[in-house]
Parts: sequence; C-alpha cells; structure tokens
Amino acid sequence: MKRLVAIALVGAMMIAALAGCKTNVKNDNKIHIVTTIFPVYDWVRNIVGDNPDVEVTMLLDSGADLHSFQPTAEDILEISRCDMFVYVGGESDQWVEDALKEKANEKMEVVPLMEQLGDKAAEEQVKEGMQDDADDEHGNNDAANEHVKNDADDEHGKNDADDEHGKKDEEVEYDEHIWLSIDNAKYLCAKIADKLAKVDKKDANSFSENSKKYIAQLDQLDKKFQKTVDDGQVKTIVVADRFPFLYMTRDYGIDYYAAFKGCSAETEASFKTIKFLANKIDEKKLNNILVIEGTNHKIADTVARATKTKKKKTLVLDSMQAITGEDAKSGASYIKAMEKNRKVLEQALNN
Repeated sequence: MKRLVAIALVGAMMIAALAGCKTNVKNDNKIHIVTTIFPVYDWVRNIVGDNPDVEVTMLLDSGADLHSFQPTAEDILEISRCDMFVYVGGESDQWVEDALKEKANEKMEVVPLMEQLGDKAAEEQVKEGMQDDADDEHGNNDAANEHVKNDADDEHGKNDADDEHGKKDEEVEYDEHIWLSIDNAKYLCAKIADKLAKVDKKDANSFSENSKKYIAQLDQLDKKFQKTVDDGQVKTIVVADRFPFLYMTRDYGIDYYAAFKGCSAETEASFKTIKFLANKIDEKKLNNILVIEGTNHKIADTVARATKTKKKKTLVLDSMQAITGEDAKSGASYIKAMEKNRKVLEQALNN
C-alpha cells in the first residue's frame, strides 16, 4: 500500500510541476475543504450551507469502498492544496499519513474524526459465531457446499494471524464506521464547525448556526430511532453479511449476530457460521435477515434455508459506503439514508 501511495505522490508532484505555481495553493480566494466519504461530506456541506466562498469536495465520489480505496495522483494533489482535510482516520485511512507529507498548504487544518471521538470510539468486536478474516487459512469454503470450517480459535474470537501480520498483543483495533451513530454525528458536526471557524474566521458565526440547526435535525432523528427500538417486539437482529453497524446497535441497545466483522474482506461463510446464525434466528423467533447494500443475498438465502421454517425475509441496511457524488447531487443525504435505516430496523424488530 505504501508503495502505491509513493507512486501516486510522485505523480502528484509531476502534475504540480507541470501546472506551475497555481497548483501550490488554489488562488480563487475560496476556502477548499476535502472530505473522504459521503457521510462526512454531507455533514460538512450542511455546516457550510450556501456559502459561495467555500467549496467542499468528496474524494470517494465514485462509490469506492473505504476499505480498498487507493488515492490517485490527482487525489493527493487535491488534498495537498486544500485548506481543510476531513477524514475518518481508521485502519483504512493509513494512506493519509504519506499523502500529507506532500502538502503544499502548511496552514491546512487536518481533522481525523476518530481522533476527535476519543473515548467514544468503539473497539472492533469479533462476537460469538462471527467468522474472522483468518478463517480462510483453515480452508473455508462456500456455505452452500456445507464444508465445515476447521477453526479452533473461533470460540474466543482470536487467531494466529495477528502474529503473522506483526500485530502486538496489546494493540486495540477500533471500529471505523463511526458515521453509523447519530450520536457520533452530532458530536463530530460540532467539532467540524469549530475547526472550520479556525480556517474561515469571518464566517465562524454562520458555521456555528448551521451546525446547531443540523444537529437539531439529527437529534430529532436520534429520538425516532430510540422510539423505534423501544417499541420493537424484539431487540435482536441477525446480519448475514459484514457488520458495520456496531455503533448503531450500541447506541440503541440492540443485540446482534453477524457473519463477519465490519471491515472483513470475506464473502464466503462457513457451514459453522451459517448454522450458528440460523440457530439464533430460530432461538429468537426472528422472521427477518439483514444484509448491507451492494451485496448479493447468497449468504442470507443459505441461512434462511438452514432455519426451521426455511423461509425468511431479507432486509437491506445502508452503510452509506456506496453513495456516489452523482447520488449526492441528486439529493442523497445522511439524514435520508439514516431514516431509511430506521424504517428497515422498524420492520426487522417487529415480527
């Protein structure tokens, strides 16, 4: 990954050299803000409002997955010249450190959101029944073939791959899907407004007012979520997919079981994982199986067939990792996506 970033950096420097002094820092008298993913972009544009002197850019505007994103030379150049750079700051953003070494704007305000969260950041979990990434080393196969996974460490959520990858025993991994908590969103929007006020002092009051109005909208949605959960017939969900919703379930006291953790690269579930999830659905008497956007329902279908009734409804939760720049222009918003998730939860929690 570092080699790819280094190549991109060289490309960015060549582009800058060819473009001349105008590329060092943009000279159109606007405040330029670069964000990585859609939720952060949408928070910032709501705080900025209709200010014509501020330009907000979304870096991952083609729907690229945060976990596999590789910046181009143009991306790195865009970052190097901006006045403020806002990004998540989790494991998937390790490329940022190298990208910032080439920044042309020494006054740039850099905002890693996980750092801003501090103690509010949640440790990544490998919960009971969840298949960890290292399972493939033990010969994991397609669940439909019902090949049992040989993984003695699964019971404790640990594996030997940590040592192979040089991970220290005491190192803690934090879940980077921080935007899937409305509580986090409220907290971080206030932080972003404060940071933006440092960059553009003349519009500080406007940013503060916009932030308060937007946070008030988020607060109303937060209350709707809590009521949805409080009124639900059940308090457990089963996700036959990756699970980026740790913060959401934590906020509202929802219990969950899932096939893979949030940042997993897995697409095939073992027979052991399939059977575990099916048994939980039977035990909790659930009628719905959840998946995330952009994935097929193969695992969910297999889990459903392994339940006693052999038939369950599949519902889709949106992690907002596939929303594009075009979607944003067409009216997509963080609040709309989260309201859609609330409605999905309402259906999932009421059998």
